[in-house]
Amino acid sequence: MRRNFRAGIRLKYLNKSGVWPSGNVRWYLRKPGEKAKPMPDLPIEHPDFLAAYVSAQDGKRSAPIIQHASGTLGWALRTYLSSEEFINLAPATKEQRRRIYIKIEEAYGRAQVSQILPKHIRTDLAQFTAYPANNRLKCWRPLMAWLVDRGVIDTDPAKQVARRKVPKSDGHLAWSRMDLEKFRAHWPHDTRQRLCMELLYRTCASVVDACAISRKNVSDGWLTYRRSKSGSTAMVPWAAANAPAWFEWTNDLENCISAQPADITYIVTAHGKPRSHKAVSSWFSNACTEAGLDAKKSAHGLRKLRAAMFRENGATKDQRMAILGHESEAEAEHYDKSADLRRVLLGQK
Repeated sequence: MRRNFRAGIRLKYLNKSGVWPSGNVRWYLRKPGEKAKPMPDLPIEHPDFLAAYVSAQDGKRSAPIIQHASGTLGWALRTYLSSEEFINLAPATKEQRRRIYIKIEEAYGRAQVSQILPKHIRTDLAQFTAYPANNRLKCWRPLMAWLVDRGVIDTDPAKQVARRKVPKSDGHLAWSRMDLEKFRAHWPHDTRQRLCMELLYRTCASVVDACAISRKNVSDGWLTYRRSKSGSTAMVPWAAANAPAWFEWTNDLENCISAQPADITYIVTAHGKPRSHKAVSSWFSNACTEAGLDAKKSAHGLRKLRAAMFRENGATKDQRMAILGHESEAEAEHYDKSADLRRVLLGQK
């Protein structure tokens, strides 16, 4: 029996059957001995989806899904979520924004989009601190711009709303080479923690992407994958013969893989099932702490270390961008800040 989980709650008897044009998974409730019941075209975490699920479980007719009148914000949101512009976003971006759009719909679904003013969006953002407010503004802006392009509204109220100023920060702390040595000394090759670290070291991938990487991504000694955040393609030398000197290739990953059973993906649970990227982030941070690294060191900091190593070792900007999957030089420069520039200054390229 297939079970699906939402925030620790089991949703029994749900079966996937393709995808709606909106990008939502098409679910059916199939209880033993009963006819399959279709679930609505909504994200599984949407309140209306859960209401329909509960009704179907009880053998009742599903409660009618709220149908927003044309011109309302709820109508605009549901139309936008089915649009090509939204569907073509990177998966991670869609997931994050969809959650925010659901909350906006719950709060203001009946509002008329033609009556939304900049002050209304500012009032909505005022509920949050700087970072979540800016993330929410990132949702308001493409939605309103899309409505202008479709001729639904004449002016874009989100355009006049400024981003909140946030404290300057380098974000995730970059690892040092000593951190790398500490982690390797603490976690032997036959542990899943070490396998995870060596995969992150070799691929320079984010946790989201690393969780999806498998043997299928490797061909002719090269690893190729598409970044979930930007949709850009990253290519990494998998075999030693393809790795330039500045890459600092090691055979630690091969030693880890040979010590573990062959699974669908490299990062799996103790039972051989793929791990979710959210669970891996927390699990790997704990592994870093156990190895004696600073409590703020995480998987993303290892990606920053690799970028710094490439810069120190003389890799060109184009080479670094190809491996890290960066789309702009500005993004590549951001990752170069933690480099130990002494080697560059001393001409050790």
